[in-house]
Amino acid sequence: MASGMADLQRDLGGALMQSIFGALLASGYAAAMAAALAASPNSASVPSTVTNELSMSYSGAKAVTQQYPQNADQITAAAKASFLAGDSQAYLVGIISVLIGAALVFFLFPKRDDERKMLVAYLAEDIQEQG
Repeated sequence: MASGMADLQRDLGGALMQSIFGALLASGYAAAMAAALAASPNSASVPSTVTNELSMSYSGAKAVTQQYPQNADQITAAAKASFLAGDSQAYLVGIISVLIGAALVFFLFPKRDDERKMLVAYLAEDIQEQG
């Protein structure tokens, strides 16, 4: 049962953190791409459908380069920069999560000697119940 519970906690924690990182990556990308589009000198002439496709994902931006090959270099550069902006947010949250986890383990989990005392007490309790 303990192994199953540990697996569940690991899987659930991994799924939650993966969702959080994905959301941060996507929102960071969208915000950076929107800022890059707003800073573009031709931003007023860009159709809203193209703006939406550029802001949705990196693959959407790559698809737009097929439609506008004359601007492919600028679109690809903006998409890469936007992806890295979202990437930085996700990494920062990941680092903070690891540090919080390490602090929780260090301060809240029993130290080695205390853990050994607990194990001896559990063993004595089990022997007493059986005996």
